[in-house]
Amino acid sequence: MMDILNQWIPNLIQLMPQFIESNIQTLIMIVFCGFVSLVFGILFGVILVVTRPGDILENKIIYIVLGKIIDLFRAVPGVILIMILRDVTKFVSGTYIGFQGSLFPLIVGTVPFFARQIEQAIAEVDQGLVEASEAMGLTPFQIIIRVYLRESIPSIIRGTSITLIALIGLTAVVGTIGGGGVGAFCYNYGFTKNQFDVMWACVISLVLMTIIIQSIGNYLARKTTH
Repeated sequence: MMDILNQWIPNLIQLMPQFIESNIQTLIMIVFCGFVSLVFGILFGVILVVTRPGDILENKIIYIVLGKIIDLFRAVPGVILIMILRDVTKFVSGTYIGFQGSLFPLIVGTVPFFARQIEQAIAEVDQGLVEASEAMGLTPFQIIIRVYLRESIPSIIRGTSITLIALIGLTAVVGTIGGGGVGAFCYNYGFTKNQFDVMWACVISLVLMTIIIQSIGNYLARKTTH
């Protein structure tokens, strides 16, 4: 068996410890950055919905300003965003390169995308339910928790899956410009040294992560749909 592996993927076999470590780093990026982005994404998404014209906490200034800021960060390509945040990343993380230096720009790049996904999910809630809740005397906070968030759980799960998959791609981009994870491993050991078995192993690894996240998301969305 080892003879076959050494024949087909000789470079990967030699670099297996680094390959495993790079996958662990990517998984940590996805989990940590995904969680932080989910928290802020829900916060900003809810604010965008409840402050829009005609909603329970209508506030035109907050709605417009927050929306423009989110759109501004969404419009900046990930690579450029990482570059312009270099000094801020160094201040926050102590470094702007490697695994540690990848986390902050990943969060900044993901939160605006996540916020719009959450906004879209919450905006799909039937306004009749909101009006009925107001008539029953529920406070805005209670409406947000019991109506907006509770009724949009399946859509939030789908949006979360989409965002995490986009985050996988962003981790690979970060890796090619000094970050860590599978992207860095693929660039440093595969692309620059023309080791195609290493590059294909990285592609397969990222594809498997995508499939697993999408499958879990689809399952949870089906289970929470009512």
